[in-house]
Amino acid sequence: MLYAILDAVVDGYAPVVAGVQNDIDEIETEVFSGDPEVSRRIYELSREMVEFQRATRPLVGMLHALMAGFAKYGTDEELQRYLRDVADHVTHTSERVDGFRQALTDILTVNTTLVTQQQNAEMRALAEAGFEQNEEIKKISSWAAILFAPTLVGTIYGMNFETMPELKWAAGYPFAILLMAVVCVSLYFIFKRRDWL
Repeated sequence: MLYAILDAVVDGYAPVVAGVQNDIDEIETEVFSGDPEVSRRIYELSREMVEFQRATRPLVGMLHALMAGFAKYGTDEELQRYLRDVADHVTHTSERVDGFRQALTDILTVNTTLVTQQQNAEMRALAEAGFEQNEEIKKISSWAAILFAPTLVGTIYGMNFETMPELKWAAGYPFAILLMAVVCVSLYFIFKRRDWL
């Protein structure tokens, strides 16, 4: 009767092992497809493996203890063979569960690496976009400064003051135009040398 109970319990582990193997295969596919929810699934399956391990490990020790008493209690040869078979199945199941836990740990490590690589790529893209935006701002600022210089000179000379000395000067207008051109060209070369334009 003990053999029948143990055999039924151990045989009940087979569909669980097959289901876990299927889950691990699906998780591996999800990891490489970039599914963001896969980390949670890995963690949940790892917790299930811990519980499964707690259920299978005591049976290994119990069956080995039973087998150690075979000679002492004169256990029937056929029952010994059946119990050894059950012990082999439990040991195999326990080893598979250990393998599943290790596989899940490895998958979680790979997932973490892939997520980190993806985040690094996104940060690099953001940094490059920021750099390009910075370059555009430099160009816009440079052209704004160049256009501001003649505006400043023009607005000062455009005021209707009576006491400005250059207003009565015959070369005042050409001087203002030349001053605007010199300032603009100077700013252009300064910004060009600094690679702002």
